Amino acid sequence: METSVSAIKNKTKKTASRKRQRLSPDEREALIVDTAIEFFSEHGFEATTRELAQRLGITQPLLYRYFPTKQKLIERVYERIYVRRWQPKWGRLIKNRKRSLTDRLIDFYQEYTDAVYDYVWVRSFLYAGLMGLDINSRYLEIIRTNVLIPICVELRHENDQPSVRKVPISDEEMELAWSMHGMFFYRAVRHFAYGLPIVENLDQVIESDVRLFMKGAPQAQKKIIKRQMA
Repeated sequence: METSVSAIKNKTKKTASRKRQRLSPDEREALIVDTAIEFFSEHGFEATTRELAQRLGITQPLLYRYFPTKQKLIERVYERIYVRRWQPKWGRLIKNRKRSLTDRLIDFYQEYTDAVYDYVWVRSFLYAGLMGLDINSRYLEIIRTNVLIPICVELRHENDQPSVRKVPISDEEMELAWSMHGMFFYRAVRHFAYGLPIVENLDQVIESDVRLFMKGAPQAQKKIIKRQMA
C-alpha cells in the first residue's frame, strides 16, 4: 500500500526517465494518464494542463492530441482510480445470507480497504469535491447502491424487521449505514490528507469497527422503522 508523498515522488522520477524515451501512442497515452493521476492528487484538479504538460516534458498541443479537453482527461483519471477498483463481487459478498452480516461486512471492508486506501484515491476524491466535480456524486452513488442500501436491507433481514417493500428506507436509516462507511473513510482522510499515522493492524481495527456498528445498529434501526410506521 503506497502511503506517502515520497512514494509519489519516486514514481515521478520514473516518469521523468520514461518521457526521455521514444514511446508508442498507446504508451504515451498511458504515461499521460499515470502522470495525471499523480499530478492531480498532489495539486488538485484546478491545476492546469499546461503545468501537467511541463511535468511530462511535452507540449500542451501534444497533450491535447490525446485528450482534447481537460474534462476528458479527468474522466480517464476517474475511470482508473475509482471505477476500475470497484469489484462487482463485493456487492454479492454483502448479500450472501449464508454467513452472518457481521462476517460479511468485516470481509468487505477489509478487501475494500486493500483496494482503495492510498494517497491518490483519497486526495483525488477530496480535491474533486472541493472543485465541485461530479466525480464524488457518481462514485457515492456506486457506494449508495452497492453498499449502503444492501447494508440496510441485510440488517433488516438479520433482525426480523419489515422489508423495504413494506417500509421504504428513510434518509435517517441511510445515515445509519453511512455511519459505518464514514468510520472507514475518515480514517483514510486522517492519514492521507492530514498526515497522521495509521495503525499497523488495520484488519483488526476494521473488525472492531464492524462489531461496534453491529452492536448498536439493530436497535437503532428498529427505532427508526418504528417512528416511520407510526
